[in-house]
Amino acid sequence: MSDRTEGPTMVLVTRADLKLSKGKLAAQCAHAAVDCALAAKRSAGRLYERWKAGGARKIVLMCADEDELKDLNNKAKKANLVTSLIRDAGHTEIPAGTITVLGIGPSPRRAVDALTGELKLVK
Repeated sequence: MSDRTEGPTMVLVTRADLKLSKGKLAAQCAHAAVDCALAAKRSAGRLYERWKAGGARKIVLMCADEDELKDLNNKAKKANLVTSLIRDAGHTEIPAGTITVLGIGPSPRRAVDALTGELKLVK
């Protein structure tokens, strides 16, 4: 398979139950993407460089609620994937400490897909 289908990927998993505005959702996803990229650069530099050189692939998915997001986070950590769980500061739409997004990766696509392959894309 080509690097395009097998290369490193990052997934940003949002909560469908929060009903965030598009701008708020974009900001929360950006926080997760930056956190994950910096963590990967420190802990898995070669993988990070492959991900970056391959276009820094990111996919935004959704899960039902906080419980599902936490469960996914635990599974990703057990699989030794880079993760970032984002908690909002509470300045705008939602209370402080609300978990909004889980970033996973950049990590090998097969490993990420094994955890998130059944989730739906955010539209």
